[in-house]
Amino acid sequence: MIRRFTLLTVPALLAACVPADDVDDPAASSSPDTPVPPDVPGGEAAPAPLGGAREVEERTDLFLFAYSYPQAAGETPGLADWLDRRLDRERDGLAKRAERGRREARDDGFPFNSYSSRTAWEVVADLPDWLSLSADLSSYSGGAHPNYGFDTIVWNKEEAAAMEPIAFFDSAQALDSVLGPQLCDALNEEREKRRGQPVEDSGDDLFDACVKPDETNVLLGSTNGKTINRIGIQIAPYIAGPYAEGSYEFTFPVTAQLMGVVREEYKPAFAAD
Repeated sequence: MIRRFTLLTVPALLAACVPADDVDDPAASSSPDTPVPPDVPGGEAAPAPLGGAREVEERTDLFLFAYSYPQAAGETPGLADWLDRRLDRERDGLAKRAERGRREARDDGFPFNSYSSRTAWEVVADLPDWLSLSADLSSYSGGAHPNYGFDTIVWNKEEAAAMEPIAFFDSAQALDSVLGPQLCDALNEEREKRRGQPVEDSGDDLFDACVKPDETNVLLGSTNGKTINRIGIQIAPYIAGPYAEGSYEFTFPVTAQLMGVVREEYKPAFAAD
């Protein structure tokens, strides 16, 4: 069972090549601390600038929508179009959900609280052939509290395609066989700090169980600007712990053992630390 949401921001990069429109949408989420963007006259999204950063903020009676990406993304051929299409889908989806929510609230005799969606893309690694982006996501759909999470893509500059990090490896199982034990140890150590007691995985409690890399948001990063030598793991609330416990984030070096499960065609993009 895949429990992927996403979380925080970290360095990310690369994944198996898929057509730009075929990468799954990020898991929706939302952050209670995100400041409310100001009103946009007429409730209309601002036009996209050419070849640079884009920041859209739109408020209506139904929803608050915010979406942004950095200059490097706007200057990368094909990527700005990909992100703009994602923007349109998310905005249209939010509008439809909010309209449905208001109608249902009215029919049930409850007050309607406006919905929200925020996506903020940032550069985490800019390599010669790849541009790695991470996104902070947040949303509110009338529940007890907002939800938040994270996403990442790696843009193949040569092929103008979005890629998923997991696909850089022989398989999700192969990555878990190498990285899984380190991730489990790091997660339980952090859980113990937050909970004030050791974690014992009896198999009965989801929030005590180990989490596999492909159940998280995997980020491929770089400290040298040339090769991928870091793997980030972002775990959103409800995957490794309750909402109140927050998200978890870890960074691991690329090792020789991990290089052994990188797909042959992508090995030149990686380097062991």
